[in-house]
Amino acid sequence: MTTPWGELALARFPEDPREQLRAWDASDAYLLRHLSEQRIPLSGTVVVVGDRWGALVTALAAHRPTQITDSYLAQEATRANLARNGVETGSVRLLTTQDPPPDRVDVLLVRVPKSLALLEDQLLRLAPAVHEGTVVVGTGMVKEIHTSTLQLFERILGPTRTSLAEHKARLVFCTPDPGLRRPANPWPYAYPLPGGIGPASGRTVVNHAGVFCADRLDIGTRFFLQHLPPSRGLQRVVDLGCGNGVVGTTVALANPDAEVLFVDESFQAVASAEATYKANGVPGHAEFRVGDGLTGVPAGSVDIVLSNPPFHSHQATTDATAWRMFTGARRALRPGGELWVIGNRHLGYHVKLRRLFGNSQLVAGDPKFVVLKAVKRG
Repeated sequence: MTTPWGELALARFPEDPREQLRAWDASDAYLLRHLSEQRIPLSGTVVVVGDRWGALVTALAAHRPTQITDSYLAQEATRANLARNGVETGSVRLLTTQDPPPDRVDVLLVRVPKSLALLEDQLLRLAPAVHEGTVVVGTGMVKEIHTSTLQLFERILGPTRTSLAEHKARLVFCTPDPGLRRPANPWPYAYPLPGGIGPASGRTVVNHAGVFCADRLDIGTRFFLQHLPPSRGLQRVVDLGCGNGVVGTTVALANPDAEVLFVDESFQAVASAEATYKANGVPGHAEFRVGDGLTGVPAGSVDIVLSNPPFHSHQATTDATAWRMFTGARRALRPGGELWVIGNRHLGYHVKLRRLFGNSQLVAGDPKFVVLKAVKRG
């Protein structure tokens, strides 16, 4: 990546030499160019929100910025990219969306997220630290910045306008108004589950901002809950890519003897899963882990893995995440252990499962979704 301060070598995480997607885009370059050309002073506390792979904080490392991210993978990519470019990790303060934000923010740079709810939550959390002199600049691709995005900045921080588009990217300029009366933060949000989905019927789901389907049970998960495998006795079950944790919590409600591991790369998701589990007073044993899939889980230690893999990485459609999740599941499962997957019918997960496990069974299907089972042999 070419920046006003030189060339940077950047990669996504985990690094894969076959990866065709870059670790930065035109909106990152546009923001950095604007900061340089307008000679914006990067003094005081510089906060970068939503930096997807660490490109922004790596470029600005000399100003000792604070990064706030919801993504474990983004945080690890940042560490790797800082090291790749000879920058001490200590030059950047790495925070998650669940950590208390800095008390004062002098420069606020926002990589606009896909989730408007996550943007709302983060701006509301940061607003008390923003003052009249704070420089606030957002950035994103044109297709990511909508009228609702600008209205959110304006409602929470102050008057907002946009730049002209360059290379399909746009900037957001906001002038903080300390006297603005801000709304209360509505996150996390809780709602009751509908009936007809087994032991979780009528139970409470808690969602932090940015977690998939924050205000209702999505139809894919509902279908999955109706076709979960029976769990009995001291089984170790993984809710892989757990989101709000409704799948793992349902397993724990049906089998209090099960040990359930909730895993997601989103800090917001794992916080949601833990809140959902605790809200329902489940008597079983659970572990909540933010990480890269099943990395770190001992091989042959799991009986059942349940997963609804994502097929997007930000705006890009890719099966790389699903493939890593399936590969990790196969390693973690004991012989005879089972991977249960729900996905859109058109994704063809059965082909990948047969390639990896040597088998794939259709458990249930409707016009849109399929539930598949793969068994680890030997």
